[in-house]
Amino acid sequence: MKISRPFFDTLLSQLRTLTGAPRVQPTEEAPLRAELFSADQLEQHGKRLAASHTLTAKNASNPLLARLSANEAILVGVCNLLTEAVAIERRITPAGEWLLDNFYLIEEQIRTAKQHLPKAYSRELPRLAHGSASGLPRVYAIALEAVAHGDGRIDKAGFSRFVAAYQTVAPLNLGELWAIPIMLRLALIENLRRVAVRIAAGRVERNQADAWVDQMIVMAETDPKSLILLTADMARSDPPMTTPFISEFVRRMQGQGAALALPLTWIEQRLAESNLTIEQLIQSGNQQQATDQVSISNSIGSLRFLGAADWPTFVEDMSLVEHTLRTDPRGAYAGMDFATRDRYRHQIEKIARRCAHAEPDIARQAIQLATAAASQDATARAAHVGYYLIDAGCTELEASVAMRPALLAPLHHFGRRFPLPLYLGAILLITVLITGGLTLIAYASGLPTWLLVLIDGIALVSASQMAVALVNWLATLLASPHPLPKMDFSKGIPADFQTLVIVPTLLSSQHNIDDLLEALEVRFLANRDDALHFGLLTDFRDATEETQPEDAMLLELAQTGIEALNRKYAGAVGNDAFFLFHRPRRWNPQEKCWMGYERKRGKLAELNALLRGGAMDGFMLIVGEIALLSEVRYVITLDTDTGLPRDTARQLVGAMAHPLNRPHYDEQLQRISSGYGIMQPRVSPNLAGANRSYYARL
Repeated sequence: MKISRPFFDTLLSQLRTLTGAPRVQPTEEAPLRAELFSADQLEQHGKRLAASHTLTAKNASNPLLARLSANEAILVGVCNLLTEAVAIERRITPAGEWLLDNFYLIEEQIRTAKQHLPKAYSRELPRLAHGSASGLPRVYAIALEAVAHGDGRIDKAGFSRFVAAYQTVAPLNLGELWAIPIMLRLALIENLRRVAVRIAAGRVERNQADAWVDQMIVMAETDPKSLILLTADMARSDPPMTTPFISEFVRRMQGQGAALALPLTWIEQRLAESNLTIEQLIQSGNQQQATDQVSISNSIGSLRFLGAADWPTFVEDMSLVEHTLRTDPRGAYAGMDFATRDRYRHQIEKIARRCAHAEPDIARQAIQLATAAASQDATARAAHVGYYLIDAGCTELEASVAMRPALLAPLHHFGRRFPLPLYLGAILLITVLITGGLTLIAYASGLPTWLLVLIDGIALVSASQMAVALVNWLATLLASPHPLPKMDFSKGIPADFQTLVIVPTLLSSQHNIDDLLEALEVRFLANRDDALHFGLLTDFRDATEETQPEDAMLLELAQTGIEALNRKYAGAVGNDAFFLFHRPRRWNPQEKCWMGYERKRGKLAELNALLRGGAMDGFMLIVGEIALLSEVRYVITLDTDTGLPRDTARQLVGAMAHPLNRPHYDEQLQRISSGYGIMQPRVSPNLAGANRSYYARL
C-alpha cells in the first residue's frame, strides 16, 4: 500500500494550519453531532439560539471560501486513499463506500458553493460578535446548528419551523434567507470532511495492521522461529491500540493457525493494561462505523435535497418582508409573478442598506403610504405598494425612512425627470470642451485665421461624434434597464382580461391561406387559454378592379379553414377561439387602384372600432362568435412571420394588467400620462429566418 501514516498527517496538518477556519469545535473537530431534536425541540432551540446571538458591526475577513477549498482538498485526498484501498482489494467501511459512491455529487455541490458565494456577498451578511462562531455569518451558524442537531439530515418541514422560530426573536434579512441554501451546503461539506478525516485515519491504521499481518504470515510460512523477533519489532514500533488497527489485525490473524497466536496474545496483554478487551474494541468500532455511515448518508441525502428544493418558495414563506408586502391594499402584490415580487424585495434591501431602519420596517412604511392613498382612491396607482418601491413614489418612501442618498442619486433623479435636456446637454458640453481645447492648442501655435476656422470645423464634427458615442456609453452604465412588472397569469388569464391575438395579412393564394391557418393553429396550441382568441385580419391584394375572379375562392378557403379550427377545438375552449375579419377593396384615388383602406393601419383601426362596439360596415365577412368580442380588453398584433412562443401571450397580458402599467388618460393633456396604451416586446428572428437572411447573419 503506497499511502500510509504520513499522508494522513499531511491532511491533518493542512486542516490545523488553515487560516481563518470556523471555530465551532476547535480541538478535535469532531463531526457535527449534537443531541438529536424533534421538530418541536428544534423549534424551541431556534428561539434559544436567536436569543443567544449578538451581532457585530466590525468588518472581518471571509474564511468560508478558504475553508471550502481546504475541505475540498481533504475530501479529494481521502477519496484517493479509499480508491487505492479498493484497487488492492482491501475492505473499506460502509461510510467509506458511501463517500466513494457519491463523491461526484459532493464535487458538484462544492462547485455550486464556489459559484454562488462571491466574497462581496458573504461580507455583507450580518456576523456574530461572540461564541464559538465569532466573526462568522450568523446564517452559517444557524446552518451548523441545523446540521448538528439532525446528524446531517435536513428536513424541510422541521428546518422551516426552526428558521421561523428563530425569526420570532431575531428576524433575518433577505440576503440571509437567500444565503441559507449555500450555507447549508457549506455546513454539510464541513460535516462530510470531518467524518472523512476519521475514515482516513481508520484506513491508515488498518493499512498498518495489514502491513504487519502480511509480514507475519510470510514469516510463519518461511521461518516460524523468527516470528517472535517480528512480534518484538511490532511491539517496539508502538502501533496504535485503536479500534481500526485492532479489529483489522484480529480479523486477518484469526484462523491462521497456532503459530500466529503469539502476536494476538501480546495485543490482549497490551489492552489488559488499560482494562480493555479485543471484544470491547471491536464492538465499539462497529458502533462507530454505523454512526459514521448514518452521518455520511444523511449528509449526502441532504445535499441531494438542497439541489431539488424549491428555495424561492422557501424564502418567500420565511420572509417577513414578503408577509408584509402581501397586505398591499390594492391586493395586486400576491398576484404578481416571482420576478416582480423579487424586484420589490430587492428595492427594500437597497433602501435598508442606506438607512437606520430594518427591512420589515421599510416594507410596513410602504404599506402605510399605499393604505393612505387607497383611503382616498382605491383604484389609484398610489394605492399599490409598488408605486413607492419602483415608481414615482419611491422618493416619498426614501424620505419617510430618512434614506441617505447615493453619490449619483441627484443625477439619476434629474435624468428621470428631464432625460432629453440631460442627454443633449452632456453631448453639447463634451463637444464644446473638446473643440475648445483643440482650438486653444491651434491658436497657441500661431496658425493663420483661415486655418483656425478650418480646424474648428473639423474638430467640431469629430468632437460631436465622439461626444455622442461617449454619452451613449455612459447612458448604458447609468440607466440600467428593468423588466416591466407583471401579474402572474401562468395558471390562466382571468376572465375580465379577454384578449384577441390578431394577424393582419393578405389573402393571395391557396398555399398562402394554408400557411396562415397552420401558423394560427400553432400559436393557439402554444398559448391555450379560455381567455385568448385568435384571428386573421385580412384584405385582398391590390387590383385594378374591385373584384377578381379568384376572390370568392380564396375567401371561401379562409372561412372554411377558420370554421374547421373552431370545430376541431370546440371541446377544449367551449366558445369559438378562431375568427376571420375580412375587408373589401376600396378605390384609392392617390394609388389609382382598388385596395384595403389604409392597409395595415386601417385594418387595426376598424378592428378596434368594432371591439369598442362600433358598426361592422368595414368588414365584408366576419367568421366566429361576434358576441365574444364585446368582452375583449387587449389586442396582441402579430405580423405574418411573427411567432408567439409558449405562454408568451399570458406574459404580455400579465404585463398590461399590472397596476403600474395600466394606462391613465389625462383629460387636460389629452394623452396617456402614465402606464402604457401600447406595449412592444423584444422581437428576435428565429433560426430558420436567420439562416435565410444575409443581414441577420451579419
